[in-house]
Amino acid sequence: MQCGMLFAMHADTTQPMQRVLVIGLDCATPQFVFGSDAFELPNLQRLAASGCWGRLKSCHPPITVPAWASMMSGRDPGALGLYGFRNRADHSYDALFTANAQAVRVPRVWDIVSRRGKKVVVLGVPQTYPPRPVNGWLVSGFLAPDTRVDYTYPKALKAELEGALGEYILDVKDFRTEDKAGLLKRLHGLLDNRFDAAEYLLDTKPWDFFMLVEMGLDRLHHGFWRNADPHHPEFIAGNPYQHAFRDYYRAMDERIGRLVERVGEETAVLVVSDHGARAMHGGVCINQWLIQQGLLTLRDAPPGITRIEDCAID
Repeated sequence: MQCGMLFAMHADTTQPMQRVLVIGLDCATPQFVFGSDAFELPNLQRLAASGCWGRLKSCHPPITVPAWASMMSGRDPGALGLYGFRNRADHSYDALFTANAQAVRVPRVWDIVSRRGKKVVVLGVPQTYPPRPVNGWLVSGFLAPDTRVDYTYPKALKAELEGALGEYILDVKDFRTEDKAGLLKRLHGLLDNRFDAAEYLLDTKPWDFFMLVEMGLDRLHHGFWRNADPHHPEFIAGNPYQHAFRDYYRAMDERIGRLVERVGEETAVLVVSDHGARAMHGGVCINQWLIQQGLLTLRDAPPGITRIEDCAID
């Protein structure tokens, strides 16, 4: 099972905790943070030295949806009824729906904190679109279709945030593109935009619980793993993106350091990821195996690689 990671730090252990800051790093993988291939990340390493740290076992399946919802609700995917971005609406092969905020039917941490009368800020957490009311401010994550929709609570926060930042970037599109130079530039733009938004909200909103999720790492790993991981079978030494992981992690570490400096010693800081990543050396064609075992029958053999939805199942 893929692992995530956790750092927890309370700057002044002699004083009671007043606020909580959660920095979520989607797909931050332990081997690059405190494993054998760890990069030089002074701010994260300082957090580890002053608090506690360790590997977290992700849920099953270990992917963004449902992992963040599991972490923030304390329920596993079976209890949530969520197993991925696209969930089956019934027992057919082709009835699917997108598992957005409406699919999460249990309270998450910020809902509970809101009910206790505390102020919350939620920024970029997956499965928060469409936005629901909270006792504070919420900016949806990448499952929002685009920034033309109302992706904030309250609605007025959208214009305020875009006025402060110029734009709010939900996600990087087409992160499996072969235009690696363009993708890398957009990823660093997403990183800075998300942390700029966090700094703005930290400085302008009163809060007791603040959580953001940075999605760029997930897209970076999808787009550059074979370019940056020497253990990948397609890795070519000296390629122009050999240090893409190292440079991005260092840039992210610098932004984390700036954020932690802003919150003061009365704040407990947690840095968490939902799952890790590793090189893919192959895959299992489960439908082909089912056919070979006589457990799946098609009326006609497909001419080649074909989606199961397009096959005539007997």
